[in-house]
Amino acid sequence: MLQIRKSNARGRADHGWLRSQHSFSFADYFDLEHMGFGPLRVINEDQVHAGRGFGTHSHRDMEIISYVLDGALEHKDSMGNGSVLRYGDVQRMSAGTGVAHSEYNHSSTEPVHFLQIWIEPNVTGIAPSHEEKHVDAASKQGRLRLIASPDGRDGSVLIHQNASIYASIMRSADQLNHALAAGRIAYVHVVRGQVTVNGTALSTGDALKLSDESTVTLAQAEDAEILLFDLPN
Repeated sequence: MLQIRKSNARGRADHGWLRSQHSFSFADYFDLEHMGFGPLRVINEDQVHAGRGFGTHSHRDMEIISYVLDGALEHKDSMGNGSVLRYGDVQRMSAGTGVAHSEYNHSSTEPVHFLQIWIEPNVTGIAPSHEEKHVDAASKQGRLRLIASPDGRDGSVLIHQNASIYASIMRSADQLNHALAAGRIAYVHVVRGQVTVNGTALSTGDALKLSDESTVTLAQAEDAEILLFDLPN
């Protein structure tokens, strides 16, 4: 079964310094039809004005993944970590028993554009932890590059859930196939460009939920970048 999630149907928030689009219910946006998909709970597409950001706030028992699209995102947390993320950087923070962090636009002149992804863990009450990896564009070109997994294989960040996230940059000649094991579901989010997924045409910001499918097929791309989530049902 295929269910499209159009970009313009997402929840929206405009706080002046922050423009955000919510694929699933979040904060003041509530939609019973879009509460999450499997353990995938949040995909927020955030654009933050220069020199602004999210002040220190707390999380617990959640896997939080940041995927920067443009600009520079500054991260600080109560574990003592501090860094600046740019395009190609993937950050995982396991909130566990509790962690406080802040996220700011590091630039004084340019906006930062990033995806914040929350995945519910399959274990709770663990010690909080943090990890970052750089995934260069060439490693995503014309292939599904693993960026997050339950075992940290192939240079991916480790998440505490039986879920895998792949990133790809696709051109018109590319066709990619990803097999889904029995009982697995998939979610494809189009970061930018255009692509068809199992014959369904998607554009920037669109997504597709796939259940009871054995294969995810991506084709007919036009300067596309996508994230593919392989999830337990």
